Amino acid sequence: MKTYLTYGFAMAFGGALVVLALYFLGMHDSADKFDTAQWIQTCLGLAIGIAGIVLGTQARRTGVPAGEPFGYGSALGAGVMITLVAALLGLITNYLYGAVINPQFTDVMMQAQADKLAATGVPSDKIEQIQKMTAVMMKPPVLAVVGFMSGMLFGTIISLVTAAFLQRPAAENPADAPPTLS
Repeated sequence: MKTYLTYGFAMAFGGALVVLALYFLGMHDSADKFDTAQWIQTCLGLAIGIAGIVLGTQARRTGVPAGEPFGYGSALGAGVMITLVAALLGLITNYLYGAVINPQFTDVMMQAQADKLAATGVPSDKIEQIQKMTAVMMKPPVLAVVGFMSGMLFGTIISLVTAAFLQRPAAENPADAPPTLS
């Protein structure tokens, strides 16, 4: 359990640092910068997620005795548990960011959406109607839950892929296997 907590915390902390860095760099201040900020956050978040899941799964695998298999299911389970810890911590940090640190962030998101719709030729009355409907979904608690669900989805997908590479059969002769961490 300590491995899951350690690597899940590291993933959540890394994600929070990215969001705070973008905030302090002014990338969350205007709709003009929003798309760039989202692109940066997605790329860095994916890199943090892959690194955290791979390193955490490897650490968990190292803790399993060489005579015991660390199959696909074990590797997948480790990745999903790390993802769960990261997503739960991310739920808290996302809520705090939207409710306390940057409460105007939802306004920036709404403006970015309106700008995209206007650029595609959607009439302004339709944009207002769409914004009224999405305003309900743009509250910090809802955004935090959506962040949790998307974190779990992408973390599970990453875990499904990485588990195929990080599984390990049981060593035929445990003396020939690499040492395990105790």
